[in-house]
Amino acid sequence: MDTIKIPFYAKTALIFISGYAFIYALYLGQNIIVPIVYATLISILLNPIVNFLVRKKLNKILAISMAVILVFLITACLLYFISTQISMFAETYPQLKVKMLTTSNQAIHSFSQHFNIKEKKVNEWIQHNEDIIFSDAGLMVGRTLLNLSSTFFVLLLLPVYLFMILYYKSLLLEFIRRLFRAEHHTSVAEVLNNTKVIIQSYLKGLLIEALVIAILNSAGLLLLGVEYAIILGVTGALLNVIPYIGGVIAIALPMVIAFVTKDSVSYPFLVLGIYLLIQFIDNHYIIPMVVASKVKINALVSVVVVLVGGAIWGIPGMFLSIPLTAILKVIFDHIEILKPWGYLLGNIEPSASKFTLRKMRKINEKK
Repeated sequence: MDTIKIPFYAKTALIFISGYAFIYALYLGQNIIVPIVYATLISILLNPIVNFLVRKKLNKILAISMAVILVFLITACLLYFISTQISMFAETYPQLKVKMLTTSNQAIHSFSQHFNIKEKKVNEWIQHNEDIIFSDAGLMVGRTLLNLSSTFFVLLLLPVYLFMILYYKSLLLEFIRRLFRAEHHTSVAEVLNNTKVIIQSYLKGLLIEALVIAILNSAGLLLLGVEYAIILGVTGALLNVIPYIGGVIAIALPMVIAFVTKDSVSYPFLVLGIYLLIQFIDNHYIIPMVVASKVKINALVSVVVVLVGGAIWGIPGMFLSIPLTAILKVIFDHIEILKPWGYLLGNIEPSASKFTLRKMRKINEKK
């Protein structure tokens, strides 16, 4: 029987249409898919704890329940820190308002004298732009509240999915094995095992990074005498877990507190300097050694997938993008036709082979 040959342009069109449909389906189904993905990743991390408890002759349901309770005790502690942070800013808001008003009046007076412009005109220009800024801020607040509502929805579904995935782990693994023919079972087992190792190593690496950053942040703020140093340091470390974006937000919070609570304007800039130094250490030493080495994805792909994940699923997508890409790389590396894509995602730089150098020399000699 003759096989039908599809032209290249038709294959390309089908690939783009399929890719668009897949991404659109991920966007539409985020409220269902995101909790399942989170639960799957956390279940991989908790699986050794459940296995340990079962080996100690503990009932399987009780062992899983204890592991799930452990996760939500940790989550409750994190929510406590976040609520403390919010209440702290609520307390400092009147001071911040007064300080901002005083500083802005001084800046307007200095600006009007330096450029010979009347203060009334400067105030009118500021008032005009305030309306635009606050309207944009209102939209941002609305989006933030929408993201928070989706996050709470995820938190409600997460324990159910987490318990079920851990309980039906053997069934799910057997289902994946039966999807493939017997000759592929070895490769499937390797993919599942490598995926488990990568996810466990990546999440452990994130926890270690968060702990180190919390210590560095708190120590730097304590040296400057900034109030709420430990809470700000821990909050900054938690925000730093969100790739690329979290670090920027983490810098803004202690700068605002330093601006409100300190008399000198130099303190926010000192906080900025310390946090930039910590970010430099994090990006060049901690992440490469503790986090990035576990997933083996190059920096270009990391930035792209974080932006794509943010566009599809928001903040949860930014966090999930790197581990999901690491899983894709493991799958690509075990499928012959997809190995070039796995190589593209990786962080191994090619070296020019002797064959390539000889060939280039011959071409140059002919010229």
